[in-house]
Amino acid sequence: MTPETGPAPRPTAWLAVTRGVGTSCIMLARRRVHLPKDHVGRVLRFADGSTSRVYRETAVDRQPSEPCVLVVAFTLRWVRGRAHRLFEVESLLNTPLFVGFPGFVSKLWCAHDTFGAYRGLYEWDGAEQARKYAAALWRILELVSVPGSISYKVLPGLRRDEVLADPARMLAASSSDHAWWRLLAEA
Repeated sequence: MTPETGPAPRPTAWLAVTRGVGTSCIMLARRRVHLPKDHVGRVLRFADGSTSRVYRETAVDRQPSEPCVLVVAFTLRWVRGRAHRLFEVESLLNTPLFVGFPGFVSKLWCAHDTFGAYRGLYEWDGAEQARKYAAALWRILELVSVPGSISYKVLPGLRRDEVLADPARMLAASSSDHAWWRLLAEA
């Protein structure tokens, strides 16, 4: 996997995460964060030959005016066997690390795929805000991920549910038939 642009400078990333966590706390207190079940259990197929099960969905009360899809992938260090299930349970505690970022709309949490990578399939309001989030998230992920395993792809003008219904919408954004982030139609 290769990064779209890479990580943010550490001070910039940690300041953004701190602000995001503060906003997340307010949103959680106001009950603006939801855990829909619409896509939980769904198996997604990707163009790199992997499949991944959606184990959680998170959404906030926001409709995007400039929708985009963000796909993030990483491979956890030291997590094997049953520890993957423990990570899935624990990862709910990571919710404040992203829902408070400007532009967040929703996230599908994808379990480790057939190659061991986890993915997040997000909808964001604004491609630049999605890039800033992904670049800041990189600094958190690098603490627990295999070096070189973190990647992200921003797809402006797309809505998450549109690409779930018609993955071919992602084709225009790729020159590679085997892009790790590109969804394929369900079997």
